[in-house]
Amino acid sequence: MIDPQDITGLVLAGGRGSRMGGVDKGLQNFRGLPLALNALMRLQLQVGHTMVNANRNLAAYEAFGAPVWPDGLADYAGPLAGFLTGLERCETGWLLTVPCDTPLFPHDLAARLAGAAGAAGADIAMAAAPEADEATGAVAIRTQPVFCLLRVSLLESLVQFTQAGGRKIDRWTAQHACATVAFDQPGDDPLAFRNANTVAELHALEGAA
Repeated sequence: MIDPQDITGLVLAGGRGSRMGGVDKGLQNFRGLPLALNALMRLQLQVGHTMVNANRNLAAYEAFGAPVWPDGLADYAGPLAGFLTGLERCETGWLLTVPCDTPLFPHDLAARLAGAAGAAGADIAMAAAPEADEATGAVAIRTQPVFCLLRVSLLESLVQFTQAGGRKIDRWTAQHACATVAFDQPGDDPLAFRNANTVAELHALEGAA
């Protein structure tokens, strides 16, 4: 089994916030707290260590009390840039990534991903959750690749992938042994992996929660 103390949680808050008008998404309020702080507090209950990946307003993020690291890759290269930063800075055997804009992610996320990775002997464990197709309304279980538990020894592989221009999470994770955990059990919150890309979506999620 993977000890929670051997997991570092990383809040991904390094995006442009383009669909939210360019604001720093991690600093937008949800239930009176900045989204990134909400995510950080939710993670701190599950893992031994935490840190934040951010590219703007670093002093504001540092005030949350966890180490803050910007992307090493230029030009807002996406979540994989955050993964890379986290793996470079991680001092535990495992890194758990969560985005700042999904404030209701499960309280047992780390435990269930760690259990799956340990049972399968996998290098990666990724969350999956029910999602409705926008066109048909049909519900299917879809992977949530930004919710990823990564063995820190994957750093070299990710360096090579990103140096070759790779930016898609699923293309990189497909190269490694990956366990998938479906959060579709009785009692699982159907809003757990609902993210807020716009101010309207954030307010709707806040009202529904």
